[in-house]
Amino acid sequence: MNHSGRLQLPCLKTEVTPQEWQARVDLAACYRLTAHYGMSDMMANHITLRVPGQEHAFLTNPYGMMYEEMTASCLVKIDHDGEVLYKPDFGDLNYGLNKPGFILHSAVHKARPEVNCIIHTHTAAGLAVSSLACGMLPINQTAMRFLNVSYHDYMGVVLDMAEQEILVQDLGTTDAMVLRNHGLLTCGRSVGEAFNWMHRMELSCRAQLAAMACNTPLQPVSQQVLDETFMNYQPQTRRPFGVMEWPGLLRMLDRMDPSFRD
Repeated sequence: MNHSGRLQLPCLKTEVTPQEWQARVDLAACYRLTAHYGMSDMMANHITLRVPGQEHAFLTNPYGMMYEEMTASCLVKIDHDGEVLYKPDFGDLNYGLNKPGFILHSAVHKARPEVNCIIHTHTAAGLAVSSLACGMLPINQTAMRFLNVSYHDYMGVVLDMAEQEILVQDLGTTDAMVLRNHGLLTCGRSVGEAFNWMHRMELSCRAQLAAMACNTPLQPVSQQVLDETFMNYQPQTRRPFGVMEWPGLLRMLDRMDPSFRD
């Protein structure tokens, strides 16, 4: 670590394929953005990304680094069985992996080959809504996108591999899940898509809590309009989520602190 407070690691750009390097840059950016938008839990939680050209490998964060300091070179590469394929030399810090995070993310990566990126958060809004029996309510246009959000009942800290099968059954083919009494989870074919899902899911949860706190009846919307609005968010009616804004988000990060590309 130097005087700037940054962890100094050798740059991996010339040691990996161009495709893996781009994946590393995008994933590091996603960690930085999650922190920027107030969705991180210090060093807890995970965002994972499948390695292009390596079907059974994905990138994840070294357990101990903050979201706001993630870089392309610091990410750990593991396979679906938890075997470490590459880990930077963190010296005396010796950062490793978090078992609950591996169990949750590897379950989805194995069961959903079309999913490349998975984001899991413990935000205040996500924790609150995950603790409500009503779950997410489609009470505004953004929340109507989550009309068919999936739910997974709390089974304790995710330490038992047996929970993987139940979790993927509950997730089904959805891209957004409320982990009851725990937090939120989103999936995407790209990093930008998964981040778009999480950003909007978080926004919906915050709006719901603000509306419910007013202690006045919520304005209902007919089921027909809910269904029509939900369909307007589906892939056959619009571009994939995240495609438009991801380049702009990367430009924003470059203006703020381009070290995520290191």
